Amino acid sequence: MTDSPYVRVDDEVLNAVANGWYHSPHDVLGPHIAEDCVTVRTIRRLADSVFIETADGRTEAVHEWGGIWRAVLPGTDIPDYRVVAVYGDVENLSDDPYRFLPTVGDMDTYLFSEGRHERLWEALGAHVRTYPSELGEVSGVSFAVWAPNAKAVRVIGDFNGWDGTLTAMRTMGSSGIWEIFVPGALEGQRYKFEIQYPDLSWHQKADPMARRAEVPPSTASIVTRSRFTWEDEEWMDERAGKDPHAGPISVYEMHLGSWRPGLSYREIAEQLIGHVQYCGFTHVEFMPLAEHPFAPSWGYQVTGYYAPTARFGTPDDLRYLVNELHKAGIGVIVDWVPAHFPKDEWALARFDGTALYEDPNPLRGEHPDWGTYVFNFGRCEVRNFLVANALYWLQEFHIDGIRVDAVASMLYLDYSRESGGWQPNVFGGRENLEAISFLQESTATAYRVAPGIMMLAEESTSWPGVTAMTEHGGLGFGLKWNMGWMNDTLRYFEEKPVNRKWHHSEITFSLVYAFSEHFLLPLSHDEVVHGKGSLYAKMPGDDWQKLAGVRELLAYQWSHPGKKLLFMGQEFAQTEEWNESAGLQWWLTNEPSHDGVLSLVRRLNEVYREHPALWSDDFTNHGFEWIDGSDGDHNVISYLRRSADEEDILVVVCNFAGIPHGNYRVGLPFGGQWDEIVNTDALEYGGSGVGNFGAVEADEVGWNGRPYSASLELPPFGTVYLAPRDKEALKLAKIAAEEKRRAAEAEEAARAAEEAEEEELEAEDSEEAEGGED
Repeated sequence: MTDSPYVRVDDEVLNAVANGWYHSPHDVLGPHIAEDCVTVRTIRRLADSVFIETADGRTEAVHEWGGIWRAVLPGTDIPDYRVVAVYGDVENLSDDPYRFLPTVGDMDTYLFSEGRHERLWEALGAHVRTYPSELGEVSGVSFAVWAPNAKAVRVIGDFNGWDGTLTAMRTMGSSGIWEIFVPGALEGQRYKFEIQYPDLSWHQKADPMARRAEVPPSTASIVTRSRFTWEDEEWMDERAGKDPHAGPISVYEMHLGSWRPGLSYREIAEQLIGHVQYCGFTHVEFMPLAEHPFAPSWGYQVTGYYAPTARFGTPDDLRYLVNELHKAGIGVIVDWVPAHFPKDEWALARFDGTALYEDPNPLRGEHPDWGTYVFNFGRCEVRNFLVANALYWLQEFHIDGIRVDAVASMLYLDYSRESGGWQPNVFGGRENLEAISFLQESTATAYRVAPGIMMLAEESTSWPGVTAMTEHGGLGFGLKWNMGWMNDTLRYFEEKPVNRKWHHSEITFSLVYAFSEHFLLPLSHDEVVHGKGSLYAKMPGDDWQKLAGVRELLAYQWSHPGKKLLFMGQEFAQTEEWNESAGLQWWLTNEPSHDGVLSLVRRLNEVYREHPALWSDDFTNHGFEWIDGSDGDHNVISYLRRSADEEDILVVVCNFAGIPHGNYRVGLPFGGQWDEIVNTDALEYGGSGVGNFGAVEADEVGWNGRPYSASLELPPFGTVYLAPRDKEALKLAKIAAEEKRRAAEAEEAARAAEEAEEEELEAEDSEEAEGGED
């Protein structure tokens, strides 16, 4: 029927289709009904002849234009068919990508346009699909990408010889999404998108929604699907039923590639779990695992937001690592970088020839410090891309917490910008209103969709309400990194002991604002790199003093209100600063002095878990009370930590001096014996052994405004924790404290009533005086 009536197409359109630059190739190629026949067009370049094969037989096609062949089938029902292309003596039977309906539905495009598609990775990107048909089951891969300003989009890859003219994609209308199903494409094959910019130039781009990528420096995306079977149901069920912020959180931050170089996701699992369990950390925090081309960026310049870096294996290999950590009782946090992205031309930058993902305003669209683009937080589709990305890590990889990098850079329009180099918001202020709204949406959505997770903010300014609820105008994070504490504390410890009395406020100032947010105390990677030296190197003095300083710093950190984070290598006092291209100095753990630091970290985490006083009331001043924060002359501070239910209490005394203090009296809340449960100067930790023989007796001698006190031996560069041995005394103290509180409340109520009565009498006297004048 090649000479029968058929659906006619203008030569100009045929030429555009043949060259792969027509915006809607499905309107021309594939089957189309006209009158009493079906016209089928297909591209088979260099073929000697082409047939359309159905269950009823073959119909010969005629060459129409530039490799486009046309056949006409009888009837008005579109049959299942295949394309037979003959090249000399060889026949090639294949399916036709242009006979399939769109794989992106109307609801997908609607939700995406509204910025509300919470499982966007299931709509866009590459997905292996299988369809039943009369001529046999069809398997292939659907591709979908957002490029609203592109003139044309083609998918290229191993499945088509990287010739995009064979698989030009169709536009899905105003959504800006382009789509095609490619039968015969396989899992594991590489692909990219060819995008024609408005200036008609062509550019090859990695898939922004790719869930797997090539190992850098190669940049293609890879078709993937998960076959992993999770075994962490108990962990996930328990996670969903509790508030993690209220429990103990002790985080081991690590750069996966330099922890022990050369290990894959699967290979690292056993070694990492053993180390973390030995140390007693509750969580592991991985620096960014999303794909990034430049290794020295440590993952903070992301090009593949949905693709775990291929440096260490496949996405399922990462799932295995998380699964094993969960089975071992260890939570997983990952760093997330929604603030900015690099300018690599094959990735997100100018994706469709315009400022698509980046803010188009030149005063807002670039980070001058980092040479990167800033996301357009005010665009619905971009917000959706990022919010869904957070949900992707939480749901697809069972991640327990997301630490959001560089929040301060998102909040302020003038961040790192000179005067005149930024533009105020609509109200004339410097706040980035769109970014604030995006952060609120991210945190609120994450907590709703994945109960029991944590959202953590690396925010370095005094922005109010970072951890306040979004309905109250806050950003909605669960925890905020306490950068002020970190900076003040390290600056203090870097001072020689003889000078510390002049800097005493640096070690006490954190308690002025400690309960203004829900804080996590970080000693992170940023503090031990780029010439800053390791924690060991920061400490003044000789080797023994440096190690003692590290031990005291860690014990002080673990007892201070707020959750804890320590970067890898510092748990055994690595001497060199961190270098991402080298491994840690693990051989130092063979030295008794460095192994002693490791043993102390193990003991600190053990005490931390066992004593709710150190974690159950981190966010109110009820959980912390100064005993004496003013003894700068001796470089000593002392305080108590109290649990939320007042069933547990600890006293902490820190001697930051380089000499011991004998017979140092410290006020205590009640009498009896107090066990010395931690002493950083103990011989087993590499210390000098100055201490209190395991316990002290509280005398009925008033001190520091308290009814009891004990005389202590304070070691040099040492911190001691004291816990009451007699739990009955603690109960009595709790009762006494409750009675004292009630008495204070009654006294306050009586005083308020008395003041109100006086005000009422004064008002009556005033009225009488005014009446007399009349």
